[in-house]
This record gives sequence, C-alpha cells and structure tokens, in this order.
Amino acid sequence: MIFWQSALIGWAVMAVLMTGLWLIQRRTHNAGIVDIAWSFGTGLMGVWFAWCADGDVSRRWLVGLLAGLWGIRLGSYLLRRVLSEPEDGRYTMLRERWGEHMQRRLFIFFQLQATWAVLFALPMWAAADHAAVGLGWFDYAGALVWSIALVGESIADMQLARFRRDPGNRGRVCDRGLWRYSRHPNYFFEWIGWWSYVLIAVGGSYVWLAVAGPVVMYVFITRVTGVPLTEKQAARSRGEAYRKYQRTTNAFFPGPTRADEATS
Repeated sequence: MIFWQSALIGWAVMAVLMTGLWLIQRRTHNAGIVDIAWSFGTGLMGVWFAWCADGDVSRRWLVGLLAGLWGIRLGSYLLRRVLSEPEDGRYTMLRERWGEHMQRRLFIFFQLQATWAVLFALPMWAAADHAAVGLGWFDYAGALVWSIALVGESIADMQLARFRRDPGNRGRVCDRGLWRYSRHPNYFFEWIGWWSYVLIAVGGSYVWLAVAGPVVMYVFITRVTGVPLTEKQAARSRGEAYRKYQRTTNAFFPGPTRADEATS
C-alpha cells in the first residue's frame, strides 16, 4: 500500500475514535481518556505502518511488536489510572481556564491527538520500511534501547502510583526512586524509547524521519503538552513543596539533586 494511503486511513480511524471519546467525556467529565486513546492509538498506528511498509519482513515484525507492546503497556497503565482517580489536574485546570469554550476547544484538542498519533508513529514506519535483508546489530541495539526505556518508564510509573496510593502522601511531592533524580523520569524514558526506531532505521532511506521523531517529541514534552502543564498544576496544588522540588531536581534529564539555594 502507498504510504500516504496508509497514513490517511490511520488518521481517519483515529479521528473517528477521538470524536467518539470526546462525546463520552461530555458525559463523564473526564478528559483523561484522550491520553489512553493516544497511547493505544499510537501503538496501533505503529503496528499498522509496520504491516503496510515495504521493508524486510523480519524488521517489520520487530517494529510492529515493539510498537504494539509499548502501546499496550502505556495505555493499560493510563486506563487503570483514569478509572481509579478523579480527572487529571491538567484538564481540570483547562476547564477553569476555557470556561464556556471548553467543549469546543476540547474537541479540537482530541482531534489534534488523533493527528499526533499518526505523526508520532512515522518513525516506526521509517524503521519498518528499511529494506536491508535480515536483522543486524543496529536492529538489536534498537530493541535493547526500547527494552531499557520500557523498564525505566514502567518503574517510574509504578513508583508514582505507589506514592499516590498512600493517604499519608496527600499534598506531598514524590521525590523517591527515579523521581529523586528527575521531576519527570516517565517522560524521559518515554523519549528514550523513540531512539530505538532511529537505530532500527539506520541504513534505510528514511532515517531522517526516524530522527525527527525524538526531536519533535522532546519539544512537545518539554515545551508544549507534557512538562509545562504538569508543572503548572503541580505547583498550584502542592505550592512551596513543589517549587522547592523544582529548585533541587532536574526537570527532564536525570542528575544529582542540588542544594536549595532559596533555603540556604
């Protein structure tokens, strides 16, 4: 199948899905379902692109497996979280900010997520389209990086979930485990995972497209939808405790904690 045909079909499916979920959130008043849909949807798009690509069969299977397992892991985690907790504070904050325009803007936001699911799956297509026969060292290196990223993100998510389950931690900042070295270790390992498709695409015709994936994702996470909204909501709900955390702990890349200059 021609690439643009497969991309258009993928976008159409995601657009319909996001429209349905937008209607559901109008009843449930929980916009967090968009995160679940993006996770499952991006993984599904990766599997779809691996199916439609013209690369080596073994590489297409590898990319489809990695994309599918990633989507299932992240989507299942978010599904459990959304079903067991109130609406994410980011969306509650947007409801307050957007007021009477909330539903119209949320519809646009849901549709943007449909588009992003396709765009962020393009590195998977670039890797799956690599035509070299058989798997090589770069493919195995990509699978290793993917495994490290999946384990790291899973640990970060489990540590945060365990912290939140403790009633004694209400209003406190999770600065334990991986969260001691980065304010967003889950986002960091998520970003690392996209480099696996760069490695798998090395030697292929579209490695530049694979490289664009983690570059664009870094901008989105650190400047647009990830860190900025999360930090604003955390600072609002946890106050000075979170501002101290910001002063002593790296935002994205893990590193040693710093002395709190404001206190000293």
